Amino acid sequence: MGSGEKLALCHIRRHGFCCKLEAPCAFLIAEGIARPMNYSLISKELRPIAEKVEARQRISETDALTLYSSSDLNALGMIANVVREQKNGNYATYIHNRYINYSNICILSCQFCAFAAKKRDAHAFEYAIDEIIRVVSDALHLGVTEVHMVGGLHPTLKKDWYLQLLRELRALDPDLHIKAFTAIEVRHLAQRVFRMPIRDTLETLREAGLGSITGGGAEIFDPAVRDTICRGKETAAEWLDVHRTWHEMGGRSTCTMLYGHIETPAHRVDHLRQLRQLQDETGGFAGFVPFAFEPQTTILSHIKRVSAFEQLRNLAVSRIYLDNIDHLTAYWVSLGLPLAQVSLSYGVDDLHGTILEEKIFHMAGATTPQQQSVAALEHTIREAGREPVQRDSFYRHLSASGRNGAKPESAADSAELACA
Repeated sequence: MGSGEKLALCHIRRHGFCCKLEAPCAFLIAEGIARPMNYSLISKELRPIAEKVEARQRISETDALTLYSSSDLNALGMIANVVREQKNGNYATYIHNRYINYSNICILSCQFCAFAAKKRDAHAFEYAIDEIIRVVSDALHLGVTEVHMVGGLHPTLKKDWYLQLLRELRALDPDLHIKAFTAIEVRHLAQRVFRMPIRDTLETLREAGLGSITGGGAEIFDPAVRDTICRGKETAAEWLDVHRTWHEMGGRSTCTMLYGHIETPAHRVDHLRQLRQLQDETGGFAGFVPFAFEPQTTILSHIKRVSAFEQLRNLAVSRIYLDNIDHLTAYWVSLGLPLAQVSLSYGVDDLHGTILEEKIFHMAGATTPQQQSVAALEHTIREAGREPVQRDSFYRHLSASGRNGAKPESAADSAELACA
């Protein structure tokens, strides 16, 4: 049947349902044609925003605050889902990757962080290059396409250590994507280790094998909030400048937000505004990954962890507001896989990947698993009514045969590897 005949079977404008089955039209969703909203299910105060979204018009900061103040979670999900389907159809993606936290030794002492340590602390750790190469080599046999690597601002590691690590990782497999270093790590390397301008530092890292930089360290951009939760860390302008520089060099990155601590909805909206503004300027952000704060083992442990309701609301508002960033990731390490599954109806189109041995959130008190199998992620996506697709580091869909034409892993094999 041709596409015209398929369209003829559907009440596109009136209902978005198949005429005979009265079910959502899979063809329309797959083509990125979002189902029209049922405005009778949307409250009066949200309808003007819903109309903007359906017409693919940009919402304002005032609109975003209205969304954050709404308790109509179903309406928020409905509006966010329109954006999701406009951009990504019915697909939900994941990446087959391996996390490496090479060291938690750090010169900073951020108040919110339970990961960082001083050299003499009992929980301090530092992996040798050969240890890192061994675990990544083992992961390559399981089919990973990306290594995701971040650490603390180490006081004594030298320039040659970082460059040798990147070169040896690239030598393992030239097709392995190396996603590494937060903006604050890049600034640390530029100022204290390489003693070079940020652009030259990034170019040197790229020549050694760096494929993209990570989005971590953004936290909340408001200076008063940063002074309370991460005093001494880079400013919002400095974080944005590293990503701007990388984008101007032709690179891509992700962006993040740490929420659920002392920030207000206005702080969140301002954070999103600055991300959207930089994306307007560079177009270099491939996806947005918000994280809920884990207070349990930090000095902010008196703060109550955000509810599932608030996490879904934040994801939905983020999807609606960030109209120029194509992908929204639900970080299952933070949400837990069941809530991440629900989030696929609240604007999310990606469940991140196979994060073996995640440390940062778990050292802060997260009780989620440290890994998920590919089979589990695909089952989770299918059960939510979405179509699972493995992606690469830039959210591009990979073929069913896997990377380099390799045979897809079996369910038994995939149980050995975690995804994030």
